[in-house]
Amino acid sequence: MRRPLLALLAVAALAAGCGDDEPTRATETTDTTVVALPDDLASTDLDDVDVSGEVGEPPVLDFPQPFGVAESTSRVIEEGDGDEISPNSIVSFDFVFVNGRDGTELSTSYDAEPAQLVFEDSLMAGIYEGLNGVPTGSRVLVGISPTDGLGADETQGVEATDTLLFVADIHDVRVPLARAEGEAVEPAAGLPTVELADDGAPTITVPDSDPPAELVVQPLIEGDGAVVETGQTITVHYTGVIWDTGAVFDSSWESGSPATFEIGTGSVIAGWDEGLVNQKVGSQILLVIPPAKGYPDGSPDGSIKGTDTLVFVVDILDAS
Repeated sequence: MRRPLLALLAVAALAAGCGDDEPTRATETTDTTVVALPDDLASTDLDDVDVSGEVGEPPVLDFPQPFGVAESTSRVIEEGDGDEISPNSIVSFDFVFVNGRDGTELSTSYDAEPAQLVFEDSLMAGIYEGLNGVPTGSRVLVGISPTDGLGADETQGVEATDTLLFVADIHDVRVPLARAEGEAVEPAAGLPTVELADDGAPTITVPDSDPPAELVVQPLIEGDGAVVETGQTITVHYTGVIWDTGAVFDSSWESGSPATFEIGTGSVIAGWDEGLVNQKVGSQILLVIPPAKGYPDGSPDGSIKGTDTLVFVVDILDAS
């Protein structure tokens, strides 16, 4: 299974902010320096790329080599009739990356499970414009110019001047909730209190008392969506503070976009895995997480000590 080039799709990391590494989601920046095309190209016209095969099956690409485009461009090979991709929707798709220079397949999902991401404008240039508005059931071809790529990658045999060809079959498009929705739940006494802004962003106030020794999972809003299951990918908005100081150390509300990650499998801290599985989509959950189920060794950036109890307010927006 060769999937490392899925990272080319996004500038912002798609992993959750509360994973095993640093709690704040990492970001990358792209080099905006224009990269000139090689002089020996056989074609620069995306119409010269023939894509055969049925939607949902691995596509076969046939094109003059070496192939390149000076600007990223796209073409719908087959148009579906389902829901259209729109900003902040969750897209499930199969894909393949091919090097336009020599036709080498670089990465694919067709030999594994489909990929899934939140469709937002942090996606790399060409991909965002190429997929925006495309309906479910479509097959799309995108030519990614060398300028819009991530440069040379010796491990993949990619040179700095290579154009990448990207084919995607769009399987499903869903629009997650913008915030928790449901019935308010009266929390137990002695827990942190939560006030919500007009847009749903929480402000957490920690009581002047010792933190609980065990994990606390307190619903504040009970949604009416599907129950979150182990192994699902969930999308959430969240804010996290440290009990002792009340200081916010991470917030998807502040970063401007929800986080998407797998739950119940160890990809996030234990307090999240234990506290969010079996909750309903649409719910807002207050988590008080003791050090052993948070960062017992401290966070990599040092912002969280190994003795810190953490408090999170999590809105569960989607699960699949």
